[in-house]
Amino acid sequence: MIDFTPQESIRYSRHFVLPGFGKEGQERLKKGRVLVVGAGGLGSPVLYYLAAAGVGSIGIADADTVNLSNLQRQILFTTHDIGKGKASTAAGKLRNLNPDIHVVAIVSRIDAGNALAIVGGYDIIVDATDNFPTRYLLNDVAVLTGKTLVYASIFR
Repeated sequence: MIDFTPQESIRYSRHFVLPGFGKEGQERLKKGRVLVVGAGGLGSPVLYYLAAAGVGSIGIADADTVNLSNLQRQILFTTHDIGKGKASTAAGKLRNLNPDIHVVAIVSRIDAGNALAIVGGYDIIVDATDNFPTRYLLNDVAVLTGKTLVYASIFR
């Protein structure tokens, strides 16, 4: 059993009292390693909730920058973030939300040349992309590596 710090015990106190979840469930979250591919309209809320819930290690893969037209749907970003890289900016915000987690910014597009290396350190891949080629690639990589692939939308 992992010992939770006093701050973590307060932060996750609502999880600890959930029937069927408790400290054991929070421990599984803390040990979890999730890669989110895409930090835009789909990835932003996913990332925010993973960090708030206490997933221990979160990777953010996105090579794009924040634009003004993103702000009405990409909740991690503000006007001050325009022109900044999404992965790095999101990573900083998640660390501010929950300093007890490990967050890695991967400022790169996932492609056939780097996909296996990038997903290697994670248990779960979250597809928060908006294009079919990347979606199909992530599916192939999940099958090859035995990783769990979760789609962040009903659009499959």
